[in-house]
Parts: sequence; structure tokens; C-alpha cells
Amino acid sequence: MGKKNKILNVENIQTYYGVSHVIQGLSMFVEEKEAVSILGRNGVGKTTTLRSIIGLTPPRSGSIFINGKETTRWQPHKISRLGVAYVPAERHIFPGLTVEENLRMAARPGNGKDAWTIEKICDHFPILAERTAQNGATLSGGEQQMLAIGRALISNPKIIIMDEPSQGLSPLLVQMITDVVLKFCVQSGITLLIVEQNYRMALKVADRHYLMDNRGEIVSIASTRELEDNPEIIQSHLAV
Repeated sequence: MGKKNKILNVENIQTYYGVSHVIQGLSMFVEEKEAVSILGRNGVGKTTTLRSIIGLTPPRSGSIFINGKETTRWQPHKISRLGVAYVPAERHIFPGLTVEENLRMAARPGNGKDAWTIEKICDHFPILAERTAQNGATLSGGEQQMLAIGRALISNPKIIIMDEPSQGLSPLLVQMITDVVLKFCVQSGITLLIVEQNYRMALKVADRHYLMDNRGEIVSIASTRELEDNPEIIQSHLAV
């Protein structure tokens, strides 16, 4: 087997909010076409890790490489041009714009027959196809999450970074979003990094899992099989 390309490599980052030292020496990597999750209790720094990677809260020290380029001090818009799509927990649907306009704002050309277009999004997300002319901010929570994922896909990214995609959704909608992430991200070969408090969803969509402690450090790495076979690992890291 050939050596896989590390699409994301984070080396010993230290990230602060003001004087609060949130991420303390975190290192991790994600290989091309791999699906990886970050698991940990609320408040340990999972979202801050994602914000560090995409340039919203740059680390004070350490290094971040995306597709072989050091992006540690880059602005978010420049990082996104490397093929990085971000789905924040708040979804950030553009108010006052229709579903179609939200999608068009994010669209970037892709390569070949597998490229995501407005037409393809509408084919694969029937709920969005029915609401193309509706104000995106008036959609339900589940529909907004679909739109946020569709908006990420239509940028034809190399990696999608998702923060708590199941947040605030009913179990039925969580299952629907899980299926969408599996089918259109993981199984179609887009690299995925996901932060998810719902560990059952994380185990379904990701193969490898970084476990964070309350010092913003990675304390363990486990496969889905290891976590399924040893539920006490999850309990020790996620129990309040």
C-alpha cells in the first residue's frame, strides 16, 4: 500500500481565549479520505481546536498544515480556498437569502462528473429542492443543518470540518443527518473531521477518534471497534 497523504496535520498547538489557555499542546492528523472525530466533555476545547484549524482562533504557537501548506497564521477565507469547508454548530445560514442563494454563495467549481452543483444538491436533498425560494433562516433546525451540509458540499471541498452537527436535533433528525454525512461525505470520499457530543453518531461516521481531556490535550486515540468493545473508555471521557 502506498503512503497516504495527511490532508491535515496539527503539531503542538497552544490556543488561548484572552488569558485562558484552552488548547495545551495538541497534536493530531487526518489522512486523505479518512473520517475522524474528536470526543470529549463539553468545554474541553473541541470547538476551539476546529476554530484554530480554520483560522478563526489562531494558535499562539505550534503549527498547522493543510495539504502540505503551513496555514497557522492564515485568514479563514484563504484557508477555505485550500478546499476546507466548515459546518459550525450554529449553522450560520445567511439571513435574508433564499436556500438557493445560500448555496450559490458557497458554490465553487469541482472536477468531473462527481462535482457538486445546485442541481445535484437538489437531487440528493429533496427537502432543499422543495424550499429553494424560501428564506434560509426560516427553515427548521434539521432543514438548516441539511442546508449547512449542502453548502459545504457545493464548495467541492477536500475536507469538511463539522462542529456538533446533531446539536439541538431530535433522535429522528440525528439519524437523518447521520445518513447524509455517511452517504455524501464519508462514502463519497470526502475527508471528514467531526466534533460530536453524540458519541453514537461519531462512532457511525468516523473510523478513528481522538479523546480530549479537560486541559485541551489529546489523551488517547481509538478506533471505532475499540470504543464499541470497551464502552468504559467512552464513559470515562464523556461522563459528566
